[in-house]
Amino acid sequence: MARTEYYDDPNAPKPNNMVVAASAVVTDEQGRILLQRRRDNDLWALPGGGMDLTDSLPGTAVREVMEETGLDVEITGLVGTYTDPKHVIAYTNGEVRRQFNICFTARVVGGHLEISEESTELRFIPPNELDKLPMHHTQQLRLQHFLENRERPYLG
Repeated sequence: MARTEYYDDPNAPKPNNMVVAASAVVTDEQGRILLQRRRDNDLWALPGGGMDLTDSLPGTAVREVMEETGLDVEITGLVGTYTDPKHVIAYTNGEVRRQFNICFTARVVGGHLEISEESTELRFIPPNELDKLPMHHTQQLRLQHFLENRERPYLG
């Protein structure tokens, strides 16, 4: 199922669903950031996804990282909250969602890097190479906030 992301686009379809989601900035010992190239839109993104009714938000981030990358992680902090109503995601099945995303920081504690059905490539990227990758604005914003080493999480 393909998806199209819109941002501040008057031609974007109207949302018909709100999804609570979590993502994680996972770093390795060299300070590189784990990204996945998404199968549904061919853009690079942080691992993450929707929360199940039986999950906590940190638990969602841990589960999604495992499902999408094969790595077991431990949550270490909070990058911020991302709830911009201008960001709309449309799927080919007719779902048009707004997302309420909480972005965490995390470190690897186990597992093995493995591509899932949701991605075509996984890589740990040095921060100075992030701008070379095709990525949606909302992902770039989360990475920017992480790299700023903010004293307090972004609230937006």
